[in-house]
Amino acid sequence: MHHGEFRDNRLVAVYDAECPWSRDDDFFLSVVNERPASRVLDLGCGTGRLALGLAQAGHAVTGVDPAAASLDVARCRPGADGVVWIEGTSATLASAAFDTAVMTSHVAQFFLTDGEWADALANVHRALVPSGRLVFDSRDPDALAWERWNPSDSRHEVQLPDGSPVTVWTEVIDVRDGLVSFVHHYAFGREEFLSEATLCFRTESDLRESLAQAGFRIEGIYGGWARQPIGDGDGDGEFLVLARR
Repeated sequence: MHHGEFRDNRLVAVYDAECPWSRDDDFFLSVVNERPASRVLDLGCGTGRLALGLAQAGHAVTGVDPAAASLDVARCRPGADGVVWIEGTSATLASAAFDTAVMTSHVAQFFLTDGEWADALANVHRALVPSGRLVFDSRDPDALAWERWNPSDSRHEVQLPDGSPVTVWTEVIDVRDGLVSFVHHYAFGREEFLSEATLCFRTESDLRESLAQAGFRIEGIYGGWARQPIGDGDGDGEFLVLARR
């Protein structure tokens, strides 16, 4: 299944268990908090971890995601009534409805073609008010993150809420033209499930050019969750992009 960790109920449970609140959530929350009581779009909200954290911080949050199985989990979380959940894509967004838009967990890399990425940026631009802010993460291709996506380095065990263990690992199957294709393996005892995916690794110049073409002004791009410069030895191999409409 393509992106089964977001679309298959059993794999969504594994994804949710292995992705608790972390420093990337702290980063996005800190940026959004620079404008108190914002109307926030969480595009690609998944199972709702950050959306709920933003709502608890006093923001009016709308979580949008095309994966019904992920939204089912989000809607069952404590405090879920404080977020508007929408099953859909950027094309469903209302105009001038948000002060801030976030795309986390490398959602920006899910748009594989230049056309798909341009359409998403145009839709977010339309959904933001004048001077509204877009914040997202995308892995720096120079960090070669996919070289660590192999069965040896990536194998780990995830414990589900009921106490049962799941063994998870990743293998890359193709790298070309900025696209990295891979397979996640999930072993529930002797039963194994696969989830296939491809991500686009855009360069800094690619991101800058596409944002400018979409009408955004870049405020800054960091290389790590502590706001380190790009390429800093203490960075995290990320592009953390802050831009304004």
